[in-house]
Amino acid sequence: MAEGSPRQARQPRQPRQARSRARVEAILGAADRILSQEGYEALTMRRIAEESGAPVGSIYQFYADKGAVVDALGRRCLDRYRTAIDDLVERAVAGELTDLVGTMVDVYAELFRSQPGGMALWAGRHLSPELARADEASNALIADGLRRIVEQLTGVADDEVLPRATRMVVWAANAVLHEVHKGGGTADPGTVDELKRMLNAYWEDLRSRLRAP
Repeated sequence: MAEGSPRQARQPRQPRQARSRARVEAILGAADRILSQEGYEALTMRRIAEESGAPVGSIYQFYADKGAVVDALGRRCLDRYRTAIDDLVERAVAGELTDLVGTMVDVYAELFRSQPGGMALWAGRHLSPELARADEASNALIADGLRRIVEQLTGVADDEVLPRATRMVVWAANAVLHEVHKGGGTADPGTVDELKRMLNAYWEDLRSRLRAP
């Protein structure tokens, strides 16, 4: 099958042995580096093999083509987002989240920094339909987690204001963090601080609206 052709409708093989899991991690790590440094067009099975040190044939044991690699990389990004938001919710419930905006921005800025290839997928024009849906699901996941955190911190549940407000925060933070991390670059700390100031102002406004009769 050509690398740019439609993929077969089958799920990637799941590695069971430690050696296979390590190889899959090496494959996905290589794909992430290639995407962030060289772009989508440079991502080929042969290039992944060169970067990861895995034989081409072994890559095909797990992924039918580069599209399957891209989808797997996207799912890995989403899993990390899910873990991060669940941790923030737990910290809010435990009363440990004293700086909501600062902590949230720092956590997601680090996620952007640590997986630049995945971020290139979300921002790029080569998104597959699967990844486009996954991106929407990730935004919804983060917004819902933020809604739960705000409810915990304010003691107010608002089915109209909160869902809209948390979606706005996710969209705004995504736009800024995509911009400052595009091309695999390092975020300017001053820009990240400005994002925190902007979101803190919105957070104060939201709290006042939730307290209003």
